[in-house]
Amino acid sequence: MASLPSFKMLTRASLALLLPLALAACGINSVPTSEENAKAKWADVQAAYQRRADLIPNLVATARSAAQIEQSTLQGVVNARASATQVKLSTDDLSDPAKVEAFQAAQANVSGSLSRLLATVEAYPDLKSQARFADLMTQLEGTENRITVSIRDYNGAVQEYNTRIRTFPDMIGAKLIHGAKPLTPFEAKAGADVAPDVGAMFNGS
Repeated sequence: MASLPSFKMLTRASLALLLPLALAACGINSVPTSEENAKAKWADVQAAYQRRADLIPNLVATARSAAQIEQSTLQGVVNARASATQVKLSTDDLSDPAKVEAFQAAQANVSGSLSRLLATVEAYPDLKSQARFADLMTQLEGTENRITVSIRDYNGAVQEYNTRIRTFPDMIGAKLIHGAKPLTPFEAKAGADVAPDVGAMFNGS
């Protein structure tokens, strides 16, 4: 009989050791960790788009003061930027395809307006040669590259998270405890993911 308490203690100790492992195997820790990683990657996407939005006013002002570019082209960039900054997408909205699509459309509109502006600039070699404008173009090119990389990283994190919550054993914790929903990848419309070709514009000058 003296061994009975020891057996109970051993059983409890074993359960104490096995329970965390069992919970971990069911996605208790891995699912929220994966979700937070995806959300962090989304923050990088937003930061890259914000950087582009911050560049646009200086870009438009420099073009307007240095050349007689069609006002409709410049205003198109300004309007696209204003509309895009009004479309907010929080991390809580990443599981809503409609909201993600609205954000994508707004940013694609900015990309299109910038492409039209850069095409128009071809007719103004004096503007392209100005140091201030050239510097802004370099910053814009770098920002577009950042956007591309951050979107790629976000989509990779979303794929990892969505796979985790749909596969055994993590799907157990995802459904029973976290109520996890799939996140929406960032898939630009056809042609909208093509960044303004700043480099080609200067190489062809």
